[in-house]
Amino acid sequence: MVAENPLFQGGFTMRKLNATVVNDIWPETLFFTAFAAMVAIITEMNIHNLSVNNGLLTVLGTVLGLVISFRTSSAYERYQEGRKMWTNIQIASRNIAQIVWIHVPTERVDKDKVKMTTVQSVIEKKSIINLVQAFSVSVKHFLRGETGIYYDDLYPLICMLPRYANSVGPKTDADMLPLWAASEEEEFPLHNARPPPPSRSATGDPQSHTAASSLNDDTKSQGSWFRSMTGRRTMSRSNSVDPEKALADIQSHRPLKPARNPPEASFYDYFPFLRIFSVFTRCFRRKNKHTLRDAMGRKIKPSFTESNVPLEITIYLNNYLAYCLRNTWLQPALATGLMNNVASLQDTLSNLDRIGNTPLPFAYQAHLRMSLWLYLLLLPFQVVGSLHYLTIPGTAFASFLLLGFLEIGQEIENPFNYDLNDLDLDAFCNTIQRELHEVTAHTMPDPGAFVFTAWNQPLAPADRRSADELTRDVAADYTHADHADAEPGIATLRRTLLKNWRDVDRITRQTYS
Repeated sequence: MVAENPLFQGGFTMRKLNATVVNDIWPETLFFTAFAAMVAIITEMNIHNLSVNNGLLTVLGTVLGLVISFRTSSAYERYQEGRKMWTNIQIASRNIAQIVWIHVPTERVDKDKVKMTTVQSVIEKKSIINLVQAFSVSVKHFLRGETGIYYDDLYPLICMLPRYANSVGPKTDADMLPLWAASEEEEFPLHNARPPPPSRSATGDPQSHTAASSLNDDTKSQGSWFRSMTGRRTMSRSNSVDPEKALADIQSHRPLKPARNPPEASFYDYFPFLRIFSVFTRCFRRKNKHTLRDAMGRKIKPSFTESNVPLEITIYLNNYLAYCLRNTWLQPALATGLMNNVASLQDTLSNLDRIGNTPLPFAYQAHLRMSLWLYLLLLPFQVVGSLHYLTIPGTAFASFLLLGFLEIGQEIENPFNYDLNDLDLDAFCNTIQRELHEVTAHTMPDPGAFVFTAWNQPLAPADRRSADELTRDVAADYTHADHADAEPGIATLRRTLLKNWRDVDRITRQTYS
């Protein structure tokens, strides 16, 4: 099947236009086209002959094309590697969830001979799987440079984690664990947090999601992160789609930031050549940022405590593994598998951090762009003698082609931001969320409960009787011994399986007309 052209699929919209690099390179393209028009007019009107020998045109064009190709290829390689890393997160998350949900026993007794109820065991395993889901969400915010844990899609998953090193005694900032200390703000101290009130109902309606308190709602209407996404270059989510409705309804002591917080589009995004004037206007702009001051009026410098939230989550997953091993609830082979998958999450996090924080050296990028500008400036002088007025569209096309590939390489170099061509990290997290909930929906029945039923025809197409009929039919060949030393019916069963192979081989090799 031939893939559809993405440019014309679904019509042409402003979103697709913003996804291209046209609105980024048109000022430069226009400048070089105008310069080429000036050269062509001066030469063709015999004001002055600006034509020069074009001997360097081929050599420089070839070298520059190869360098730009390498620049774009290296950026696309990082893009593809980022996608592979997210696939690794998805696979490891599924594996951890299946080991925890299926292989960690539900009926168990801990090392102190205390028997856990089935409800307690299921709730415990589901909570650990929620931490697995939180890992992918925390990686998304980590890669986008969004620090802390107070987000609509992250806080409900990890708010149960310990907040202080000492569980007894007074709670002070000195005892606060790094996961929470890194997100502290003077305006919303953590010691003001109170446990959420008990739920009034046993079932929740996703449409009535009220994860934020009245304080959150008031702040959301005023905070910069709750502004409308209309007019931004990045893709906005439809109001009818809100994955956070599927999360827990937990009240927070401070406002939660949204799951997506893309930067607002500015005038300079559509007219990038005017960015030079922003340097001058910045000097006259009033600073409205709220600055904390002490009793003497001096500025208080905020203290920052760095915390790698995804790393903290993997520590708790390893802690759960150690907990299961202490109580001998996991066999060594399964424990090794669980440990390897947690290690895979940590390895993937390091690789994603490397991709996002290791750009091409500035000297390489600056020299390449300046070389391209110089080439496009000299191009009209070398072709005006042979192309005449066609120098104008020729330079325009060359500028559009070379500047476009250079801009594409720069845009996809870090594929974890909010640009339309970046990886859709929110979709990846939603996919992982759906798959983990699908794992926890598994009831773990005994195979006999679904194998020996009327819905199963295991020997088709050679024998289309159901498994229930095969086991109940005492007159069937499979229930009688073929010879004295054979298990009853095993020879006939083998002949049926061979006939199965021949029929399937013949049917599946038939070509479609």
